[in-house]
Amino acid sequence: MKSYKEVAQSWLDGNFDAQTKAEVKHLMETDQVALEDAFYRNLEFGTGGLRGVMGVGTNRMNKYTVGMATQGLANYIKAHVEGAASVCISHDSRNNSRLFAEISAEVLSNNGIKVYLFEDLRPTPELSYSIRLKKATAGIMVTASHNPKEYNGYKVFWSDGGQITAPVDKDIVAEVGKIEDPAQVAFQPLAGIKKASIDIMGAEVDDCYLKDQLSLMLSPEAVKKHANLKIVYTPLHGCGVKLMPEALGRIGFTNIIHVPEQEVPDGNFPTVASPNPEEPAAMAMALAKADETGADLVLATDPDADRLGIAVRNDQGKMVQLTGNQTWSFLTYYILKRWQELGKLNGNQYCVKTIVTTELIAAICKSFGVKCYNVLTGFKYIAEVQKLQEGKSEFICGGEESYGFNLGSFVRDKCAQVAGCAVAECAAWAAEQGMTLWQLLQKIYKEYGLYEEKMVYIVRKGKSGAEEIQQIMAESRATPPQVIAGSPLAKVIDYNKPEETGLPKSNVLQFFNQAGDVVTVRPSGTEPKIKFYFGATGDSAPAKIEQLKAQFIK
Repeated sequence: MKSYKEVAQSWLDGNFDAQTKAEVKHLMETDQVALEDAFYRNLEFGTGGLRGVMGVGTNRMNKYTVGMATQGLANYIKAHVEGAASVCISHDSRNNSRLFAEISAEVLSNNGIKVYLFEDLRPTPELSYSIRLKKATAGIMVTASHNPKEYNGYKVFWSDGGQITAPVDKDIVAEVGKIEDPAQVAFQPLAGIKKASIDIMGAEVDDCYLKDQLSLMLSPEAVKKHANLKIVYTPLHGCGVKLMPEALGRIGFTNIIHVPEQEVPDGNFPTVASPNPEEPAAMAMALAKADETGADLVLATDPDADRLGIAVRNDQGKMVQLTGNQTWSFLTYYILKRWQELGKLNGNQYCVKTIVTTELIAAICKSFGVKCYNVLTGFKYIAEVQKLQEGKSEFICGGEESYGFNLGSFVRDKCAQVAGCAVAECAAWAAEQGMTLWQLLQKIYKEYGLYEEKMVYIVRKGKSGAEEIQQIMAESRATPPQVIAGSPLAKVIDYNKPEETGLPKSNVLQFFNQAGDVVTVRPSGTEPKIKFYFGATGDSAPAKIEQLKAQFIK
């Protein structure tokens, strides 16, 4: 196995452009730690694609690693797909996103695969929608979601509009793994293969997407009565600005308040440290705008507009940011309530949640007689259930605690636009019942009991950090805690054992105590973090969350 220095030298000696070689040489001469991190491994093409820091090196997002991933995808398509193949491509506002999208388009086209490329940045959920609209073989979304500005990424979707899952994901990973040198990539047209067309998508797809979304409305009369609801919206410098304000307007809301400083798409995300609506700091400007204007609701989307953050006014009139668990709980309740009132429930519908998402959603589904599937972390597993149940039962909605939600079947990924419009519609419906969204949430707690959740992560960067995270997981497996928050351990679920869980293998541990509290531990699949999810129920739930944090976070 080559050392990182030998790999770096191969880039200096190889067929790489002058700028890349200059950057490699600079690292060699000035920063051995950064050089090692850039070249000690290949950037992993996991079961969802690529994500990493941008820069030179095998462990970085750059035009060569993107080209190699795309060639591997092209090779898989050519070997496994009969007849004409096509791929839809979109990108967010991050630095180099358009470049990586165009490189992907060129490599596919040079392999004889037709490409549908969006004219400009578009949200991840619209990319998912376009795949089914165009009857494409696959899709590529260039985005690092909510990661800091140094990152970019590359998500692969399949013909159902969902991100790739087994066995396609592992087979594509294997093909990508065979591409060991940029010389194997069709940066130029391949001999004997006709270069395929690259068709540009734009407003015509937007219009179809918006029209289909409009069909999901459940309370048009309530929206009409409360059309003047004051809604602050911020795209956090991302691509949500393209369609979210128009979508809110199309369903009937007339008082959308903008945050001008954050409306400009900018991969440097100049007004936030991290463009993640889960982070209170990212929402600060929007909340200030809400106080300035007396707004009722704040909506915020991440750079690729698949995650939605919201804030509402509590009973003291203060804007309060809600967690994903809280938002999806009241939204699931609202949607099921309206389906019931409209006579749409017949016992053949279902919802989906992930294993780290609040159990309150399962309790709500049970009360309405709706099946609730529990899947691994990642919205692709929610979409996989939709694919497996297609033609058998009807999907209502699904969500995960990390600010991802969807309803309806037009999009097979989380969709901040659909979710944001549903939240606004729910606010109008609640107003008709004489409630705010905050009061609706309190009503749900009174009916189902108090549920409290908290996610805490620890960052461990670089090679040593990755090793430390694996050590934490190994020790947690070997010596699980026998008492959790003062209550004896009841059971452990190890998702590395699919024969026991019935779910795909995943590096996740869950610990349950006899009181019904749960702790889930897993490494992030996209960032140098290990995550701890704490869940407690009952009147003492907030205090128990603090106990759990003190026990597990050292």
